[in-house]
Amino acid sequence: MSPAGSGLGMCPHFHHVLGAVSKTKILVLVFKYLGDVAVAVPAMRALRAHWPQAELHALVAEEAAPILRGLPWLDRVWALPRTRGKARLGTSWPVIRALQKEKFTRSVDFVGNDRGAILSRLIGAKERLGVRPQKGFLVRRLAYTQCVEEADPTRHEIVRDLQVLSAWDVPFPTEPRLETRADPKLADEAAKLLPGRPVLFHLSTSQAKKEWPVAHWAELYRRAQAAKIAVVFSAGPTAREQALLEELRKTLPGAPILPATASLDLFLAVLARAHVFVSPDTAPLHLAAGLGVPTIGLFGPTAASRWAPLGEKHQAVQGGLCPCSGHWHQCRAAQPCIAAIKPGAVWACLLQALGQNA
Repeated sequence: MSPAGSGLGMCPHFHHVLGAVSKTKILVLVFKYLGDVAVAVPAMRALRAHWPQAELHALVAEEAAPILRGLPWLDRVWALPRTRGKARLGTSWPVIRALQKEKFTRSVDFVGNDRGAILSRLIGAKERLGVRPQKGFLVRRLAYTQCVEEADPTRHEIVRDLQVLSAWDVPFPTEPRLETRADPKLADEAAKLLPGRPVLFHLSTSQAKKEWPVAHWAELYRRAQAAKIAVVFSAGPTAREQALLEELRKTLPGAPILPATASLDLFLAVLARAHVFVSPDTAPLHLAAGLGVPTIGLFGPTAASRWAPLGEKHQAVQGGLCPCSGHWHQCRAAQPCIAAIKPGAVWACLLQALGQNA
């Protein structure tokens, strides 16, 4: 029989259509905070390793998109406009419609909150994987075609994300490390903001209860000054976080302070220049680790065993015990757990990170 007479065997157009139909397209949803997006990267990379020929997309809140945009193994990052506490359907719907047209083969929601569940259902991948909720909005029970039990909350958050993928038989990676990339086009601007390779002390988090006392930062800075270690202070962009830097200025009038950066893209470029990054449990800690910067994490009401960056170049110090937990923004204890971390303990970690003897 001739090739033409074999029906569908040798038709180039058919092969093109068949390839388009059989192409695996996967959407990852991480619709939560910046730190959660950064911590989900090892699970995304495990998907890429398991389906190397698939199209791999990610959907995150607009403000988190710079964390993923520089990753060369992601085919596309979708940014959804978000205002906390508001639906913003008018600006979100065009993005949702565009995602529907992609006709994803699979989607996985690592967070499993109401918003992520609704988005999973609206986008409508053929297979929709999520975490089985113990409680919450009914749509969270109906949004997915397959659910997995939530992993033990004492496990590391990277492990918890990878546990979700066990439903698809995605192997656990040998090195579940964080990863992000700074935009090289912003390198010159970043160098002007943070010249040299100083140690960066980051004071703030989104929750005041997780912040180390300014007096402790001041003592740590004095030790660094005496040892001739270059240090610069930074804080997040909100008025409350920037107020910490004002408090620091009163204690240390001459201390170098990083100006507030105009965007997360620029902050990533600045962060990549740090020699060592020291901060409480906050998104920049994970971003610094993803950029390959050695980190020292200070943990109080959150557990280092669950949130500290993994790897030999990263260190963590855990505070004391106190009753603050959950989503409280303020600690109600007379002696906050984060304050139990002594500057001497952090100093020893810093010397180790710099390869110096205590």
